[in-house]
Amino acid sequence: MRNLWGPEDVANYLGVPLNTVYQWRCRGYGPAGRKIGKYVRYKPEDVERWFESMAEGVI
Repeated sequence: MRNLWGPEDVANYLGVPLNTVYQWRCRGYGPAGRKIGKYVRYKPEDVERWFESMAEGVI
């Protein structure tokens, strides 16, 4: 099993600002994260699956 990612890891993987990851979470958007105590953690495969589910191309 791979290590869980924090919000910083998700931001780095997706190439977005850390604040964007926090905003997504507040809006119910973005990859699924789980609360572990006071921390939010993401399974890397969930982040990758979410990314792959996004439509290709730029609008």
